[in-house]
Amino acid sequence: MVARPCATYTVTGPADGPVVTIAVFEFRTAEGRAMDNVKETIPAVAPGATVTRTVTAPLAPPDSLLGGRVHIGTVRTLPAAEAPAATGPCPPSGVRVYADEGDAAMGLRAVGLHLENCGTRPLSLDGYPAVQPLDEDHRALPDVRVLQGGEAVAAGTGADGPARPFSLRPGERAQAGLVWRNTTEAGDPVNAPYVRVRWQPGAAPVMVVPELDLGTTGRLAVGPWKPARDNG
Repeated sequence: MVARPCATYTVTGPADGPVVTIAVFEFRTAEGRAMDNVKETIPAVAPGATVTRTVTAPLAPPDSLLGGRVHIGTVRTLPAAEAPAATGPCPPSGVRVYADEGDAAMGLRAVGLHLENCGTRPLSLDGYPAVQPLDEDHRALPDVRVLQGGEAVAAGTGADGPARPFSLRPGERAQAGLVWRNTTEAGDPVNAPYVRVRWQPGAAPVMVVPELDLGTTGRLAVGPWKPARDNG
């Protein structure tokens, strides 16, 4: 049996505070051809501390592809206080917010935002998530226009329609969506790896990583909160 390739790596906590690190590792052949990608989420590491971990390829390569290397691809960092989690302990607010992996087709991009009432009381929603696109250094991008309603960019994504009031019982979920195009024309393309999300104005922020490749459109549409389709 051929063993799956693996690599050991270290992560050192930055001096300015604990962060959650998301890293993509690229398994390549000796000739540089891609075999597999693995995304690793490394929990917060205290400032100055170092942890050692191992990443393993999902599949064992055929004998002809042995002798390859592991390259570090994209690395993203999230302030530990703003890192989302789809599972685990419920935040003190009783509200859990996170993003999915999204979908891309013919230049149209869509990423789902998900909200769970993990508290003990009903939760009322009526409106849109407050979102702020951020660059690689977590700085705001004031030239990006955030538009309400997914139809401001494209219809049929599920992020369209008006905002309507509704209530979530404990354990129920809501969903919204981010919609954009990566069309590139005149000007410099804009990339916003991060988006800071507040489920309502004044709520504690959560930072997600939708990797917005906005092209030169400068437009990001956000849909209203709606009850999740899988609520009982």
